[in-house]
Amino acid sequence: MTTATDPPLLRLEHRLEHRPGVAWRGPGAFPQLLPPDVRTWSASLKHKWTWATGIVVVWLALDLVTKSWALRALAGGVRKEILGGFMPLTLAFNQGAAFGLRIGDDPRLIFVPITVVAVVFLVSLIRSARPGDWLRVVSASLVLGGALGNLYDRVRWDRGVVDFLGPVDLGFTLFPIFNIADIGITCGAVLLAVSFWREDMEIRAEEKAAGKGDAARDGGRDTGKGAENAAG
Repeated sequence: MTTATDPPLLRLEHRLEHRPGVAWRGPGAFPQLLPPDVRTWSASLKHKWTWATGIVVVWLALDLVTKSWALRALAGGVRKEILGGFMPLTLAFNQGAAFGLRIGDDPRLIFVPITVVAVVFLVSLIRSARPGDWLRVVSASLVLGGALGNLYDRVRWDRGVVDFLGPVDLGFTLFPIFNIADIGITCGAVLLAVSFWREDMEIRAEEKAAGKGDAARDGGRDTGKGAENAAG
């Protein structure tokens, strides 16, 4: 028996425990009272943000750690090579966009606000991703992790973003110097485009299937009316 001075949660538990037709499982059983589809959606939402947060944190940490190493190991014009000499390691500071593209006299006034807007947009993409659309979650998280890495460089000083991978000799041209953040942004953007394309294909398929279903129902009604007219 409960009294008016008992905590609200305890009073609610007591009412549920003695309510006919409710299979009470004791304290902590509130999630069991939710419909199965709501519980599934809640679990999917939790896993989605767990994956997204993990990818963003890991990629951001990898970017910052490698940049910190490059600032120490490649300072003063030191040049190293990896992958059998295919990938040179050269320290550079990029005040422009990815891969050395420069815009305006003070790019920070342009790229910092743009990056902030992009971060908000990417978070909304992750939030609106449909259950099971892990390609959308992974791709947006990669871009988000890379964007935050480069944003950190732009905010902390006016030298620009720390780049150190490259330049790569492709035979016909030199690929610009880049960093781990640029890899995440580029790969994530490609995967994000694939995600949008796949979603568009699924929507078209659903609309096509719905159209066929409507046509079948209309045809059935027409057949029924024809039979009634013939009988009349």
